[in-house]
Amino acid sequence: MIKLLSTRTAAYGLILIQSLVLVFHFLVLFGVVPFEIVWGGRLKSAEEMRVFESVSIILNTLMIAVVAIYAGLLPLNVNRKMLRFAFWVMFVLFALNTAGNLLAVNEYERMIFTPLTFLLAVFSLRLALSKPVPAPNASFQN
Repeated sequence: MIKLLSTRTAAYGLILIQSLVLVFHFLVLFGVVPFEIVWGGRLKSAEEMRVFESVSIILNTLMIAVVAIYAGLLPLNVNRKMLRFAFWVMFVLFALNTAGNLLAVNEYERMIFTPLTFLLAVFSLRLALSKPVPAPNASFQN
């Protein structure tokens, strides 16, 4: 997998997909997209949706920041081992999310978000397996 997928592709893929997912979560939060099609179709109320979507927006923003730091797009000096640990956590979260999407009540969620979370899991795994690169400007040579 390491030779087939560069860290550059994985990092920019994560940023792109998570940015689009972030926009989607804001659309759900503001009622543009019905909340019945997210969270496995199991949300019972608008209040419950606001809590879940707010947490999701915070987590997605944090994950985008972690990847941006790794990629040198956000020039913060963060221990590279901490970033790799974060990528392992992201991999586990996205793998579990993929399994959850497969079990979703809503077919839209199964068909659209299962492949997206699978890709996010693969990209996160690629970065978790990468050798640490010097901070803050990643060279993407591994």
